[in-house]
Amino acid sequence: MSDAAQGSEAAERTPEQRRERRRVAWRGARRALWRPGFRATVGELLTGLTEAAPSVYDLDLPVDMYGNGIVETLEERVAALLGKEAAAFFPSGTMAQQVALRCWAGRTGNATVAMHPLSHPEVHERHSLSTLGGLRTVHPTREPRMPSADEVRDLDEPFGALFLELPLREAGFLLPSWEELVAVTDAARERDAVVHFDGARLWECTSRLGRSPAEIADLADSVYVSFYKSLGGFGGAALAGPRTLVDEAKAWRHRYGGQILQQFPTALSALIGLERELPRLPEYVAHARVVAGALREGFAAAGLPWARVHPEEPHTHQFQVWLPYEADELTDAGTLQAEETGVSLFPQVWDPRGPGIAYTEVTVGAPGLEWTADDVRAAVREFVARIPR
Repeated sequence: MSDAAQGSEAAERTPEQRRERRRVAWRGARRALWRPGFRATVGELLTGLTEAAPSVYDLDLPVDMYGNGIVETLEERVAALLGKEAAAFFPSGTMAQQVALRCWAGRTGNATVAMHPLSHPEVHERHSLSTLGGLRTVHPTREPRMPSADEVRDLDEPFGALFLELPLREAGFLLPSWEELVAVTDAARERDAVVHFDGARLWECTSRLGRSPAEIADLADSVYVSFYKSLGGFGGAALAGPRTLVDEAKAWRHRYGGQILQQFPTALSALIGLERELPRLPEYVAHARVVAGALREGFAAAGLPWARVHPEEPHTHQFQVWLPYEADELTDAGTLQAEETGVSLFPQVWDPRGPGIAYTEVTVGAPGLEWTADDVRAAVREFVARIPR
């Protein structure tokens, strides 16, 4: 198909038609670098759950009711993994972190939270902290990286809690070094503040930081972790910390509508993720570095005028790719590649980040382990050939 024909065909479709075309193309690809669970069918997820569930939980036990049973089992497992006194299950990380920060505000007497402006609550939660929790935020830095110890120490107003997102997704899934993380948490305590980790992706931080989840979590007073972002669960989150904080958090969970009658499918999927995916994350992180290197080489060989893999060596099993084209052109190229070759290199949309510049996120999980560097370079050639130029 010519570039003109490709552009004309794409322009004729409604947004809904284009989304459906992408979904069909990405699902139908015989080979994909990543296959996110949210693109599975209900039947596929149910089949996977019923096949794996007996290996992680006694299915003859009574079903959970308002947070007991299997939910308590999951909470105890997470608390042990993170080395905390207790943990509380939440239906979402948004709810868990709102509750954590308002509980800390009550304890410290200070409703100000220091966090990066690219943190999840600032970018994706519709001003939830101020609207629902009566909290306000201040920013130690606007640079696309973790704030430094000096920036925290020198912040020109008091704050009750320091909120650190590990890794900082919007900046490219970036992590500090272990020494930098220790220094910044020490600086917060010099300011008489507590430390809360947004550890939605904490599980895969162990490779770069060189520490276990419990050792990382030990630097914080409270930690939130996700069950679906890296572990493949259906959803859900946990807040871990001192037992008194967790007990209060469960009271607020009830007030926020998070004490749901039954959560066993989500809890089961989380236990399966902890059993099966958690041990494999270091392998994914290591291979992400292979994939990132091959992408750089592939784009250079394709003669693109400018391309970036960020960071050059991924800190986790996720990273960004930036190219000098319009987002829709790149998204359509990825769709066309999946349709015409059966290979999906970038099974996600591209987002605009300025005139003629777009980026996408790359995740290396179990499907990505099957890709060699040569496979990646070959897929880059096929992808670039489908970009209108």
